[in-house]
Amino acid sequence: MLNKKTTFAIFTGLMLLVSGCGQKGPLYQTPDSDKNQGEQQQNQSKQ
Repeated sequence: MLNKKTTFAIFTGLMLLVSGCGQKGPLYQTPDSDKNQGEQQQNQSKQ
């Protein structure tokens, strides 16, 4: 269980790192825009 969780965490961490460093385009803009999108999603889910 723990091994699978740690492997998954490391894998997702590497994917985020690669996608963040390699693709600076429409998918990866700025941390602020990501926060705004996250807040909007939370507001929509609450409604």
